[in-house]
Amino acid sequence: MAAEAATIPLLTPYKLGKFNLSHRVVLAPLTRQRSYGNVPQPHAVLYYSQRTSKGGLLIAEATGVSDTAQGYPDTPGIWTKEQVEAWKPIVDAVHAKGGVFFCQIWHVGRVSNQGFQPNGQAPISSTDKPLTPQNEANGIDVADFTPPRRLRIEEIPQIVNDFRLAARNAIEAGFDGVEIHGAHGYLIDQFMKDQVNDRTDQYGGSLENRCRFALEVVEAVANEIGADRVGIRLSPFADYMQSGDSDPNALGLYMAESLNKYGILYCHMVEPRMKTVGEISDCPHSLVPMRKAFKGSFFVAGGYQRVDGNKAIAEERADLVVFGRLFLANPDLPKRFKLNAPLNKYNRDTFYISDPVVGYSDYPFLEDNA
Repeated sequence: MAAEAATIPLLTPYKLGKFNLSHRVVLAPLTRQRSYGNVPQPHAVLYYSQRTSKGGLLIAEATGVSDTAQGYPDTPGIWTKEQVEAWKPIVDAVHAKGGVFFCQIWHVGRVSNQGFQPNGQAPISSTDKPLTPQNEANGIDVADFTPPRRLRIEEIPQIVNDFRLAARNAIEAGFDGVEIHGAHGYLIDQFMKDQVNDRTDQYGGSLENRCRFALEVVEAVANEIGADRVGIRLSPFADYMQSGDSDPNALGLYMAESLNKYGILYCHMVEPRMKTVGEISDCPHSLVPMRKAFKGSFFVAGGYQRVDGNKAIAEERADLVVFGRLFLANPDLPKRFKLNAPLNKYNRDTFYISDPVVGYSDYPFLEDNA
């Protein structure tokens, strides 16, 4: 019994709907920019299988829902047959090791430029306000952003449908479910946040109107593949890509409560302390009210380490903790947490390079260091 008593909270089992997880350490969706021509590549088989443990949950990198959804070089998509087929061996490799694999589906909205858009057209958004130049950690110069075109009200159902079809394609590729990317200043966030959304129709103005598009996507995806296979990622407190909100608490709470009526599997929220990419700041806000309001499983992300991750589980502030940079640099992160072993340091300089090995699948496992 003594050994069992020593089990740390992060390594206790959890029933996520129909999925029996052996621990609560989740691989975050991490853009890696190694899917040449927007097609997942064979080297991703090794990368994801390295990070798979039996009963562990992985969330795949943000994956475009359509040909207007891209804003970065070599990010994967899931709108063509070729892309679906290319995902299959990657998903199979995760399943072969007993992992559970969700695909994060994504539309960047205005975080793009004409070069990534079909026929060189303007990127689409809730607004026609452009992003102003700024230095971003995501390997792209914001100065290259093209002013967006505001979606007309009659075009919005088509975008909702793109998410629905992407979800269907993800299931066809073998994924266990999808995570809708509603965070970090991308298209769904551009509708939700009042510092971006300046619409005067039913998709702008009030909190309810600004969240309408997000909830239409949730409903369409849940109806298509089943609510028990759907999660959403939200970052009400973040102002990534100049997408802040004047009342993030109200926004987070409204979304947590509204999601309940669709019965989706989980809500994955980014901690308020992560105001900008990769920087933790002191902050008085908390996700606890959203955690209490949401009836499904609740995931937290944002600068977590072993100690505060354990604390979040022990204090019931989260059901699962999502790790990005630590998992990127430590393919055997759950094992290292179990043994309280030292961690490899991540190298930010290789996060977004296109090399199929360096900074990708070459981080050592514990036994490699022995």
